[in-house]
Amino acid sequence: MEGTKRANIKIGAQVSIVLKKNQRSGELTVGSVEKILTNSPNHPHGIKVRLDGGDVGRVKQIHQ
Repeated sequence: MEGTKRANIKIGAQVSIVLKKNQRSGELTVGSVEKILTNSPNHPHGIKVRLDGGDVGRVKQIHQ
């Protein structure tokens, strides 16, 4: 599922995000969504979230 639409992302969902420091390499970090930080309904680079571990990044994949 797309990580560019805010409606697709729920608190507690398992997602893969790319951290700011990993944007060039594209390395993904997996975790559960603690908070959705992007207010707009969609974002071309992915919705920004905070994971339960405290990592902040943009959603690239939503796991089901």
